[in-house]
Amino acid sequence: MNYLLLFLSALGAATVLPFSSEATLLWLLSDDYAPGWLWGMATLGNTLGSVINALLGRYCLHFKDRRWFPVNKRQLVRSQQWFARYGYWSLLLAWLPVIGDALTLAAGVMRVRWWPFIVLVAVGKGGRYAAVIFAWQQM
Repeated sequence: MNYLLLFLSALGAATVLPFSSEATLLWLLSDDYAPGWLWGMATLGNTLGSVINALLGRYCLHFKDRRWFPVNKRQLVRSQQWFARYGYWSLLLAWLPVIGDALTLAAGVMRVRWWPFIVLVAVGKGGRYAAVIFAWQQM
């Protein structure tokens, strides 16, 4: 059940919802849950959250002027410029707060191919969770 909780918090954290998957991850690590399973669930959930952002970018761009839209115009333009300049490789930075959400949304707007998107986002997000787990184990 707690693995599901981590999955859902990681999924929410990758969207515009105010979740902190790292806090949930650290809590479960302190309760001696298997780090490999925690890493997998967090990476999977967070990557799926980014896929949701890309889908928003693909199919909901006509709502970009609405107040509830997850990224403001400035962030959207900035992330599109960044993505146009650095292309697919910028998706390795999808784990960054705020800009990561904008990057994955911009990737959806630009209709990137799914497999490179998923692989690069998963590598970046998996690397972040691995770093958090490693740092926790060193304490």
